[in-house]
Amino acid sequence: MSLRELPKISALERPDGYEWDPSPDLLEKWSAGPVAAEADDPSTISIYEQIGGGIWSEGFTAKRMGGALRAIGPKAVTVKINSVGGDVFEGLAIYNLLAEHPAKVTVKIMGIAASAASFIAMAGDEIVMGLGSMMMIHNAQAGVIDNRHGLRLVADYLETVDGAMTDIYEARTGLARKSIAKMMDDETYLSGREAVEKHFADMVSNDPPPPSSSARAERSARASLDLLLAKQGVPRAERRRLLREVTGTPGAADPATPRAGFDMAAAARLLATLKS
Repeated sequence: MSLRELPKISALERPDGYEWDPSPDLLEKWSAGPVAAEADDPSTISIYEQIGGGIWSEGFTAKRMGGALRAIGPKAVTVKINSVGGDVFEGLAIYNLLAEHPAKVTVKIMGIAASAASFIAMAGDEIVMGLGSMMMIHNAQAGVIDNRHGLRLVADYLETVDGAMTDIYEARTGLARKSIAKMMDDETYLSGREAVEKHFADMVSNDPPPPSSSARAERSARASLDLLLAKQGVPRAERRRLLREVTGTPGAADPATPRAGFDMAAAARLLATLKS
């Protein structure tokens, strides 16, 4: 990076059978946030999705970040974030790409930077918290189906992942590791002012939040349905299948011929079936 010396985090081996999915509570806080602006500056990269593996798309991935940085070239870049996080492996790769960028990286938190999105933000030379924005840090979470031996290994592996995230927060903030670990254990939400006080950010902006997009209403409806399904304990893969049926949104392997609109009546019938 141009201004700060931050640690490069070695790539962790992705275990088979792990599912990295934001919690329903986080999805609820995020669902009403801003969507990507239509006319951002060419040197601005917007992360307004889950990190990897979102319900409605593949989410924001390291591949997308790498392509955007190559297009911008060795120039200053602004990264706008409103994300609940997601896949920790994609998050670490995105962090490393930004940490290696040869010019200044300015990170602006537009809504929330939670979980994996929070440590991506740490790659900024300058981190600006938007008006009313928040940051959340916590321990890594994974959904795994395994026997008792496998589950014990999962706990050990998650401890390794937590250590990698702690390395990033410690290098950026200068806080003691024990203090950071306690914040992660407590799933800590930081307002803009609190983030600056604890050195997770450099300043709070008085700029107003971005205006609503024309896609806001539909995304909000879809996000609300996804949230309700998540609260019913439906795994992410099954939510994707059910939501495609309700909304007509094609999946990666489906033909790109979605039905027009959002069928709330069908959504209500689906939820009634789940609750019965």
